[in-house]
Amino acid sequence: MAIQSRFAKNGEVAVHYLISHEESSSVPLLICPGLSETAEEYADLMAYLSPRKCIALSFRGRGQSGTPESGYDLEHHVADIRAVVDHADLNRFHLYANSRGVSYAIGYSEKYPSGIMSMIMQDYPAEHKAMATEWPEEYILQYLVPFSRQRNIRPEAVRGIGKESTPIRFGKKTNKRLLVLRGRLEDSLLNDEELKCYSQLSDDLRAVTFERSGHDIRNTEKSLLYRTIGDFIQLT
Repeated sequence: MAIQSRFAKNGEVAVHYLISHEESSSVPLLICPGLSETAEEYADLMAYLSPRKCIALSFRGRGQSGTPESGYDLEHHVADIRAVVDHADLNRFHLYANSRGVSYAIGYSEKYPSGIMSMIMQDYPAEHKAMATEWPEEYILQYLVPFSRQRNIRPEAVRGIGKESTPIRFGKKTNKRLLVLRGRLEDSLLNDEELKCYSQLSDDLRAVTFERSGHDIRNTEKSLLYRTIGDFIQLT
């Protein structure tokens, strides 16, 4: 399976994305990674869904995308998605997001609902969270450095997210089919009450709980996760 590397321009920021089966007429899947994830980490999902066209982006400050000095609030990440949608000429697509990427994807869907065929939101509440003052340095020193993920997300981006993120609780109704995925174990980021909030967003809601997973579903129940995603988008 051939995967092409592309860059979309969002102002002065180059937003990197990968695209598979570029000439396919299938309704593509657009992937919004989590906080410190990159497009490359979704290559195996793209392969699993072959021959469906898939697009995975790296948000600003991540992977091969540019790292501006500022511009890390919700609106800037939403604009990154829009830049990729425009550059890849996506007229219709399924929208899948993991973890913090859920915030950016829902924000995008509220501003640009046209073209979205369905939405898959994985293990994160329907909100854009502000970060605690101490979060950036703790995240860098306790996670990025020990696990050598500074190339996945630059410290400048972590500090920008910590400084600029404003809290928003999403509540705008959508007519899209919505699949919400979450882990059952303690480190899941989506509890029962937060799951109920999703019912306010869509009347066509399906929720799937992964019994042997916490937050990192892809590493604990990958086969079931990929099959669940594939089956859902196959229905549209």
